[in-house]
Amino acid sequence: MRKAARRTVTCHLFTCDVSLGDGYVPNPETPSVREAAEIDPALARYSRQILFAPFGEHSQRCLRHAHVTLVGCGALGSVSANALVRAGVGHLRLIDRDFIELDNLQRQVLYDEHDIAENLPKAEAAARKLRRINSSVEIEPHVADVNPGNVESLCRDADLILDGTDNFETRFLVNDVAVKSGTPWVYGACIGSEGLVMPILPRQTPCLSCIWEDAPPPGMSPTCDTAGVLAPIVNIVASLQVTEAFKILAGKLEELHRELVTIDAWAGTFRSLNMQAAYDSGDCPCCKQGRYEFLCGQRASASTSLCGRNAVQVLPPAGRGAVSFRELAERLRMLGPRHNEYLLRFRVDACEVTLFPDGRAIIKGTADTAVARTLYAKYIGT
Repeated sequence: MRKAARRTVTCHLFTCDVSLGDGYVPNPETPSVREAAEIDPALARYSRQILFAPFGEHSQRCLRHAHVTLVGCGALGSVSANALVRAGVGHLRLIDRDFIELDNLQRQVLYDEHDIAENLPKAEAAARKLRRINSSVEIEPHVADVNPGNVESLCRDADLILDGTDNFETRFLVNDVAVKSGTPWVYGACIGSEGLVMPILPRQTPCLSCIWEDAPPPGMSPTCDTAGVLAPIVNIVASLQVTEAFKILAGKLEELHRELVTIDAWAGTFRSLNMQAAYDSGDCPCCKQGRYEFLCGQRASASTSLCGRNAVQVLPPAGRGAVSFRELAERLRMLGPRHNEYLLRFRVDACEVTLFPDGRAIIKGTADTAVARTLYAKYIGT
């Protein structure tokens, strides 16, 4: 009988002599249990990532004192928040304007059916789950729409901003505030089975405006409604974002992957594109000319069609105060409104209106911003 072919495969985890019936032999260079026991007891819950040599205890301590602002708690944001809190980030500010719906659960890992039944906004539901995961992390939820009037205060004191958004307008707004304040941020996006990731160090690497001069016109780029999205690409993109965030927060900038990474999970392909020339030789209006057009409100919209939804968000007029749900519910009692401390909801024909305390509304059942604004004016007022 011929002897079975044998091949040795080595990785950081083990040395494996590949043949039928063979197991593995531990790699002598792998950190031992004794080394794990030497880790500061206060950091013991993070021992497995501390044992990863490029990370180590110093990075863990940096992470422990870091303040991260996460803009968007949907697909990318929920995966990123979960990873950051389990890894031991010190302070996590969660910002999201939306509430949870059933079709979110396919890819938004922090939420469940109970959250839907409670009519919880994403930021609040995420904060509750994350506090149960790691009570030592300070979680600061904000149920708010990120806009030119509040983005600087929402991103204040951040050591890093992480992109969990689903639209170009908000990303360009985050890019403006990050470049203006000199705050690093990590861009991420996914649609279908494809994704993009790029860390941005203001005035060192290309910013978003260096690569894309402007957001694409409405209807010119695919959305979750038209192309769908697979959960695996969400997890891949968010994991790469958080990995680059770790490097930035730990001061390991020499190890940062300073390229635009494109991934197709279905095709199984990864590509890295060096975009540095866009910064070095470009004349970017944002990071080279200091024109923050989205932050100044020159590009802001009063209503926005939401990705992945047959819905429109309508913003209240500037300077409007907080909404009294009790008074509005009484005025709309013929429509049978329901409310809690976070939102008020009622239906008008085929549309469902969800109103937040700041006067912002999400109107589901139409993608027509004119129809949405008309409903807002008629039932909520201007």
